Formats: sequence, C-alpha cells, structure tokens
Amino acid sequence: MRLPIYLDSNATTPVDPAVLERMLPYFTESFGNAASKTHSFGWEADRAVQTARTEVAAIVGAKPREIVFTSGATEADNQAILGAAERYRMRGGTDGHIVTSAIEHPAILDPCDWLEKRGFRVTRVRPDRTGRVSVEAVEAALEPDTFLVSVMHVNNEVGTVNPVAELGAMARERDILFHTDAAQGVGKVPTADLAAHVDLISFTGHKFYGPKGVGALYVRNEIRERIAPILHGGGHERGLRSGTLSVPLIVGLGAACAVADEKLASDMEHARTLAARLAEGLTARLPGVRRNGHPDDRAPGTVHVTIPKMEAQSVLVALPEVAISAGSACSSAEATPSHVLTAMGMSKEEAAASLRFGIGRFNREDEIDYVLEAIPPKIESLQKLG
Repeated sequence: MRLPIYLDSNATTPVDPAVLERMLPYFTESFGNAASKTHSFGWEADRAVQTARTEVAAIVGAKPREIVFTSGATEADNQAILGAAERYRMRGGTDGHIVTSAIEHPAILDPCDWLEKRGFRVTRVRPDRTGRVSVEAVEAALEPDTFLVSVMHVNNEVGTVNPVAELGAMARERDILFHTDAAQGVGKVPTADLAAHVDLISFTGHKFYGPKGVGALYVRNEIRERIAPILHGGGHERGLRSGTLSVPLIVGLGAACAVADEKLASDMEHARTLAARLAEGLTARLPGVRRNGHPDDRAPGTVHVTIPKMEAQSVLVALPEVAISAGSACSSAEATPSHVLTAMGMSKEEAAASLRFGIGRFNREDEIDYVLEAIPPKIESLQKLG
C-alpha cells in the first residue's frame, strides 16, 4: 500500500486512464479548432466535440443540442443563475424573486448575493437536520414573481440527495425555471433521467474522473430563450457561451461520462461497501461518533462524521498521510464553520468537530483499514489534550 492515501473524492478525482487515453491525441496530432469549417483539422475536431456532446448528454438524459460546454460547474452555475436573471430583467421583470437553499455551493450562493445587491430578492430555504431540502419548504417560499428555483442535487459535504424530480415538477407547474447543481451527483448516483424533470443542470468533469477545467450546462430546449449569455464573443454553443472550445478537455469530459455510465453500478457498490466499513469502524473505535446526512438518500461514497471533543483541523495536521477534509474544498482556507452544517442545525462546536471522507473508484479495503488503525489513536490523543 502506498502513502499518502486519498480519501477526498468530493473535492476532486484523478483522471481515469481510459479518459486520458482518449484525450491525448487532441493535444498534439488532432489539434484543430472545432470552429474551423474549411479544412480537415477543423472537421476532425468538430466530430470529436459532437461525439463528446452525445456522451455528455446521455449521462443526464438530454439531447446533444441541449448541452453547453463550460469551464466547469462554477461557470455553468453562474450562466444558469445570472443568465436567467438577465433575461427576466430584459423581458421587463424588475426586482424578481429567486428561491435557493441555504446549503448550496458558493457558486450558487455568491451569484445570488450579487443579484440581491442589484435589486433582486433571494430566499434561502433551510434544510432539515439530514441536509435535505423539502418540496414543502421550497413551495412555501415561492412568491408571485419567483422566476427561478435552484436546489442542488447532492450536497457536497454530507452527501444527502435532494428530491430534485419533485422540486422540478412543482416549479414546472408554475412556469418557474428549476436549476440543479449536480456536480456531486453526476457519475456518482443515477442521473440518466434527470433532464426529464428539470430545466437546467450544472456539472463538471473533475468530480468523476475527468479533467479539470471543463464542465457542462444542460439547458432544456424549450426554455433556452429564457437564458441570456454571460460571455459574449464568437457566438459559440448556439450563442450561449462564446469562446474557442477546448477540444481535448471536452473529449475527456465525454469519455468520463461514457466510463461513468458503464461503471455506475459497480462504482456505487464499491463505494457503499467501503463507506460502510469505514463508518462502522469509526463508530466501534471512537465513542460518540455520529454519521451525518440522510440515512438512505445519500451518495454512497460520502462519509461525514462528527466526533465529540475533537477539532477536525487538528486531525488533518496530525494525519498528513491521509487526505481527508474538514469541509468543502472551495472554502477549506476559511476559519469559519461550514455554512452547510450550521444550516442543518449543528452548533459551531459540532461543525468544527466534523470530518468528511470521500471514497472513490480507486480506493481499496487496505486503505480503509489503515485509516481505521491510524485515526482513532490520533483523535484520542487530541481529545485528552482538550
């Protein structure tokens, strides 16, 4: 067994060798611009992009023409939120209303904050103690001029899966756009029919063994005119996202989707088995451990625990040979408690005593066993030190 051990797959994942193999020729041999329509280099690049577009569409049950390639989920989230708000305002709407949840990724919350400063109103619905956002709570937050609801598919910290199909149906009945950030769902839980229930889906390659720097936004064809572009230039991606397409990264995203489709059942079973081994082992060795998140509706590879009388940051320092997290990667440099955990009702002390393990495709039993032998003594020492 090699050290260090990587157990932070919610933050990012390694590129699968099969994905890398598909990408490599497009850095050197097949380097054409997919927008070049007058020669074979451009035609070859365009064919590769269209193949990837079909693969990406399939993982969420969309049509290829409904996929807009982006630099990642953050850009896709911004395109969905800001694009919907801009089009609403262009159509004569003023001071419109957005409903989101209090546990969203900053790529949702920050654009909402930005819009709020510019006259829009935003309601942030709190989840229950398992991290689940209910349809009833979102419905109760709606107002006559609500034009957008955005609730994440799978929470990035505790792994709880939200009822996005039901939320999407509720929004569609009222002609309200519904967006979901599925960065933690695609490739980790079933998403093959997700597009049937929602209007907008954001996701990114590096969360499921694809390259960093590429993602996608699904835009349901029927609502496309209700989303304005936020990047302007050459009118790429049917006018919604200008900029030369990164053919190697897009090929990698498509390949990652194809591999994820093929391996989803085995990946989920593998993650579920190792997660149970880890959670049960921690509970047996450390008194008072509590596993957070929904007991049933959660991504199988996420194990989020609160351990009494312990500071998570101290564990990370004391155990450098194991890559785990005390929260979201996007805010790991911040000293403030997780907004997700406090919104779920945890105290600041409980939030600070919480650890997140992200189990992935390439983790093994012996790595879990090493962690179960290494972590308890470190935590017991820290607890004695107070």
